[in-house]
Amino acid sequence: MKSFVSRSAGFALFVSALGSGLMPVRAPAGDWPQWRGPGRDARVTGFTAPKAWPAELTQKWKVTVGRGDATPAWVGDKIYVFVNDASGDITLCCEANTGKELWRNKYDAQAATEPMGQHPGPRSSPAVAAGKFVSYGARGTLSCLDAANGKVVWRKDDFPGVWPRFFTSASPLIADQVCIAQLGGERQGGMVVYDLATGDQKWKWTADGTAYASPALLTVGATRMVVALTAQKIVGLALADGKLLWELPFAAQDRAYNAATPIVDGQTVIYTGAGRGTKAVKIEKAGEGYTAKELWSNPDNAVQFNTPVIKDGRLYGITQKGDLFCLDAQKGQTLWTAPLGGRGFGSIVDAGPVLFALTPQGELVAFEPGAKEFKKLAGYQVGTDTYAYPVLTADGLCIKDKDALARWAF
Repeated sequence: MKSFVSRSAGFALFVSALGSGLMPVRAPAGDWPQWRGPGRDARVTGFTAPKAWPAELTQKWKVTVGRGDATPAWVGDKIYVFVNDASGDITLCCEANTGKELWRNKYDAQAATEPMGQHPGPRSSPAVAAGKFVSYGARGTLSCLDAANGKVVWRKDDFPGVWPRFFTSASPLIADQVCIAQLGGERQGGMVVYDLATGDQKWKWTADGTAYASPALLTVGATRMVVALTAQKIVGLALADGKLLWELPFAAQDRAYNAATPIVDGQTVIYTGAGRGTKAVKIEKAGEGYTAKELWSNPDNAVQFNTPVIKDGRLYGITQKGDLFCLDAQKGQTLWTAPLGGRGFGSIVDAGPVLFALTPQGELVAFEPGAKEFKKLAGYQVGTDTYAYPVLTADGLCIKDKDALARWAF
């Protein structure tokens, strides 16, 4: 069981690991305000790749912040990090240029314990939008703070004492004036939507529990949907009132978990899980309801501890065995695979002309997008125990590792 526990210890961390008209809040170009970036698709705008890749990156600053695997949020000239110091959960707001602490908020919270002992801090990534900062602690506390000064706006624990076996990993999502959160545990949990300003509950859906995946948004016609991998299914819920619009079974088997964020590409939803391959469905209006029509299923490349990225009609991800893979996102065929390491953990970011992969050993790998083969451009050591996403913006790179936050420049 020791190896199983060790491997499981990072998955929740990694998989740990938003406007008007209820559209996702679009951050200014270059910001990284939430889990998987401004579009929740791990896509960066404004990054310029160096003409010649340097032998090493330049570290501008590094500060010790505390334990945790939650991805920081970088908005404007501020970086927000969510950690735990064994006595409580802490939010720090730092100057992006210097790493200097501007404010901190702390509340009493026990750290995650065995079987998560190696990773006691939070791994659900915070979201920053509309002047608010929202975080989700390892033991189920959902907090909304004033992003300017760290003062508490509201704080919730709607499923007290209930969380998944390996603690929380679902990252909250902010859409216009609401906070969307996947809360609770596998047997008692669900989706809850709150008014962002007041914390008043808008609706709650509890027909299935929560595992470790984070929700995404999808639009079909005039209908906005929350798409989520739950404990046993993938579902589409009306953003307006929580009505179930469509669902498909996706029960995990053996030592697998629903952990990857659903990938939304137009009306196509791609989802994946260990032992069950990668699948694509098209969400269409059907009479008074909606249907999820299967487009393809690839049994050979299954993901457990990361969420793939779509770029130029291709899907790039890391298999549960630790191989980097590329699929045709239209047809589902495997185009190539390459060893990466990391036992299935890691993250991929679309930076425009290049893709970046970050391994849990702290190696940042730049590679060329393409259908024929894996072509590595450069590799850099940027930390240790790096389960959070690399936060890449037009202004630079921020890495949260085991207990430190560092800014790098190319």
